[in-house]
Amino acid sequence: MSFFANIFGTILGFIYNIVNNYGLAIIIFSIILKVVLLPLSIKQQRTMKKTAKLQDQMKALQFKYKNDPEKLNQETMKLYKSENMSPFSGCLSAIIQLIILLAVFYMVKSPLTFVKKVPADVISNYQTQLQQENKEINTAYPEISIIDYKGSEDEQVSFNMDFLGLDLSKVPTQNLSDPKVYIIPVLYIISTLISTKIATNTQKKENKKKMLDKPIEDYEGESSEVKKEVEEVDMVEQTNKSMSLVMPIMSISISMVAPLGLALYWLVSNVLMILERVIINKYLESKEEKEDAK
Repeated sequence: MSFFANIFGTILGFIYNIVNNYGLAIIIFSIILKVVLLPLSIKQQRTMKKTAKLQDQMKALQFKYKNDPEKLNQETMKLYKSENMSPFSGCLSAIIQLIILLAVFYMVKSPLTFVKKVPADVISNYQTQLQQENKEINTAYPEISIIDYKGSEDEQVSFNMDFLGLDLSKVPTQNLSDPKVYIIPVLYIISTLISTKIATNTQKKENKKKMLDKPIEDYEGESSEVKKEVEEVDMVEQTNKSMSLVMPIMSISISMVAPLGLALYWLVSNVLMILERVIINKYLESKEEKEDAK
């Protein structure tokens, strides 16, 4: 992860040198990263919509070749190929997002190393100096401690982490008496709830559309199949509801033990993702309506 954290840190450092504010630099960095990844996001949402449409065909193949796994794999690959899709496209997107998540965490955890490019020996000397002075060092984020204690004395390790009155170097669990540390995590949780709600509603809309698009004659004499399909839709909705509760819990857990700079990045990314998802969905739906009208 150090390789990617170093690349991201170089970009963030360049922005910081221009705006001279850590929070503003993170916001601009988040926007740039989201714009760069926009083609991947569009492709991902297209893939999700295509995958939903292929579910019926996949079920038919699974029933037809339930006793012949090899033939099922062959026919499944043919189906994906005919739709110009890769069965691993979703995995690729997930891997990229995980790499970005970890790289940004590394970068925010060690801003002197990855953003300011301070030599390792200088950082080590300052750690030793703080220990000798009996200063309280954050063992999880030692570079944050160096910035807090020595930033005002040495330009090399100084960082303007004040953003709208919030100290982005603070870790909420280590500053529980300061009400300000809860502002960004709470906003982040709210944005996660909104994002999850939009994703759930989109999936629900796709499921309803799928049920309505099925010809009425396909239901005749197949009440058990209809019941089964409705139950599957309900199961998906229940799963999404459960995820809408799990995700905020995971979000608050992570944002409370990391510097506020990381929570700010996630907050901005969530807000941008919400806007992106709404705009892309409208674009794809408009495109589908035009194609259906032809």
